[in-house]
Amino acid sequence: YDKYRLSKEDYELRKELEKQQKKDKEKAEKEKSDKKDKKNDDKKEKSADSDDDTEDIVVELDGIEDRIVRVTPASSDLGGYIFSKDGENLYYLAAFEKAYDLWKINLRKRDVRLINKLNTSPLNFEMDKKGDNIFLLGSSSLKKMNANSESMTPITFSATLKLDPAAEREYMFDYVKQEEKERFYNKNMHGIDWEAMTKAYRKFLPHINNNYDFAELLSELLGELNVSHTGGRYRPSSSGDRTASLGLLYDWTYTGKGLKVDEIIEKGPFDRKNSDITAGCIIEKINGETIDNNTDYTAIFNDIAGKKTLVTIHNPADNKTWDEVILPISSGTMNTLLYNRWVKQRAADVDKWSGGRLGYVHLESMDDASYRTIYADLLGKYVDKDGIVIDTRWNGGGRLHEDIEVLFSGKKYLTQVIRGEDICDMPSRRWNKPSIMVQCEANYSNAHGTPWVYKHLNLGKLVGMPVPGTMTSVNWVTMQDPSLVFGIPVIGYRTAEGNYLENSQLEPDFKVVNEPGVIVTGEDQQLRKAVEELLKEIDAK
Repeated sequence: YDKYRLSKEDYELRKELEKQQKKDKEKAEKEKSDKKDKKNDDKKEKSADSDDDTEDIVVELDGIEDRIVRVTPASSDLGGYIFSKDGENLYYLAAFEKAYDLWKINLRKRDVRLINKLNTSPLNFEMDKKGDNIFLLGSSSLKKMNANSESMTPITFSATLKLDPAAEREYMFDYVKQEEKERFYNKNMHGIDWEAMTKAYRKFLPHINNNYDFAELLSELLGELNVSHTGGRYRPSSSGDRTASLGLLYDWTYTGKGLKVDEIIEKGPFDRKNSDITAGCIIEKINGETIDNNTDYTAIFNDIAGKKTLVTIHNPADNKTWDEVILPISSGTMNTLLYNRWVKQRAADVDKWSGGRLGYVHLESMDDASYRTIYADLLGKYVDKDGIVIDTRWNGGGRLHEDIEVLFSGKKYLTQVIRGEDICDMPSRRWNKPSIMVQCEANYSNAHGTPWVYKHLNLGKLVGMPVPGTMTSVNWVTMQDPSLVFGIPVIGYRTAEGNYLENSQLEPDFKVVNEPGVIVTGEDQQLRKAVEELLKEIDAK
């Protein structure tokens, strides 16, 4: 015991402890061995009792959380997947571009191959019992792939469906009634006698013979619950004409022949270096068809999006006429360009009114893409501003309130300095300066919840108009007839005081109306008030 520099008593105690540890270890190993033998005996008994040689797969659950691995090699949207019968291969749909293609990965060798560039929407996978064939099932196409050759063949079929529309609508009515009753976020259905209410509306069913009216009936019924995120919708498949756009805004005071250009939209078809068109020019013809005072030009724009189109242009300033070939854009693309134009105009106004001291971000939606956009602007081009105006107007919702709460709750605790120059404030991944939030009547869902959280946590002031209490989360359910959809608000948001945000109107700190006669001149009164109040707050500090 001198060797260990211990007293004799401590040395004896140590030896006893080592003996006990050795006994405990031997006991644990024996128990583990007995447990393993018992498992093997159970397997043998099962195998003996079984009529075939199939053995059950025993999954070792201990430490399973440490055996998580990434299967696919790259991040992408998945549109369906299935494992081969032997578990060796994974087939999956992934979208790296605009649509989904079929990929295969050998899970043992980890090699990945593109099987078929399907260029499709998401599909469901099914397999036959032997695993010889894999079926790819979509709303508009059915395909069969041989699991060995991986060859793809279309599946054609002919079938007749006999349908009793009245009986189907009655079934769907009962389905809506039951689903709302079982899943509505508030058990007392907002105080509505649901049985009595559905009975009162059922009497209209025999008089309805189309889905337009049936969806309206559902909307009226669900509206009795006095809740957001519900109603019936009829969405027939669209096969009509689609009106394209030239990416131009027109002068509606012009009464002559053709269309007089008032503005060329940035990044539109004519916004290119080799185009000679300017504001004031006249669009005289499209693909040789003259636009006169009696012409409905929208009919000429039907179904030409993405197609080479000949546009004849006249410039009254120099009396020149010429042709240009462009690719018109869809109305959806045009709307995106107009939205970007609107955001740039708001940002320019904030910069002008604040003398360059404030930045501006708009939350288009409460989703990942919008968050990434404002995050990049906040910590990029606006990082040196004194404050930021956060615009949430006309936002339809999503789920972003927690992210916004964290992003705008920064309190500076350090500054990185290099040779006397302030380089970066910390926290460096949050906004550490004053902010103000703009809202309006069109805010919905999480665009109600986000300003509520912002105000509740005293992150800043709210400017604009009251927002209706619409903070619930919804399941939109596609019915047996897929052209019909209805909503079930399944999640409510309750405050610490026990009050739900649903039906609780959110009032701004500064109530400002954007008057129609003013807004058309380009003056955004709500935004100007936000700039004024934020500058007052900053200067007061």
